[in-house]
Amino acid sequence: METSDPQAYLEAMLSAPRPGADRILAFYDHRVGRICTDARLLFVPLDDHLCHRGDGLFESICCRERRVFALDAHLARMREGAAALSLTPPCPWGEIRERILDVARAGDRDHCDLRVFLSRGPGGFGISPAECPVAGLYIVALASRLPDEETYRKGLSAFASAIPPKQEYLARIKNTNYLPNVFMAVEARRKGMDVAVTFEEDGHMGEAAIANIGMVDAGGRLRSPEIRRILPGTTLLAALRLAAERMPVVEGPIHRDEIAGARELLLFTSATLCVAVTSFDGVPVGAGRDRGRPGPVARWLRDALLAHMLATGTPY
Repeated sequence: METSDPQAYLEAMLSAPRPGADRILAFYDHRVGRICTDARLLFVPLDDHLCHRGDGLFESICCRERRVFALDAHLARMREGAAALSLTPPCPWGEIRERILDVARAGDRDHCDLRVFLSRGPGGFGISPAECPVAGLYIVALASRLPDEETYRKGLSAFASAIPPKQEYLARIKNTNYLPNVFMAVEARRKGMDVAVTFEEDGHMGEAAIANIGMVDAGGRLRSPEIRRILPGTTLLAALRLAAERMPVVEGPIHRDEIAGARELLLFTSATLCVAVTSFDGVPVGAGRDRGRPGPVARWLRDALLAHMLATGTPY
């Protein structure tokens, strides 16, 4: 195969297949300093350590009714992760915030998803961060659909994953090395279930692949695993604050055996807010008429979270 000249290569690159192009609404690359809406031009340098080392951070942010949900909470978590990785952004945090809103605006949809990537940056194929003189920043707006109402009516199936939780020093950093999470997604597909949930060797609950798990116990308390052992999702944290106004909220170890006596098992994500887990390891969750069905806390929290996110969301 002969070597192409730059123009011929560019033309071939632009005509190459681009799966998922229909979802890409707009994107920003800090090196270029511009926003683009042509999905064919969405590329990341292969020598960016984000690609070959997983050395970077990301945030998944939901937008509804032209409001960005929990924008400052997402940025605060990314800022903490950057400090843990000794990763200096290529521009001030205030500018990152403005670029996120610019990309959302360029996407021009009432509802969309945002992905924000802060990488070590391009500069080499080694492992040392010293190869990369400037960090990378990439922001993408993606087309999204509102959650399916059937999901809320039916609830989700979950099971105890064979994949162990992440080590504590990594658990609170939303880094781009998501291989354990990928294994969990594959595991769920093989089992024909919706959600894989990690557990420590001693049987204490961790989290799902891309979500947090909570439980309403037999005493009516909303319980969450220890935040220091999991990635604290912005939706989970908001749910705990809202729930504390009307029921006891407890953060602490949850043993796998306690699920059998739970009133409700809840899944928290930014996209679906709060969804009931109605079966675990093939056994219906709950008691009485709500056994195997979404319970009252799941229904209330979903509505309360949506109202809260819309009221506090950042408009674009």
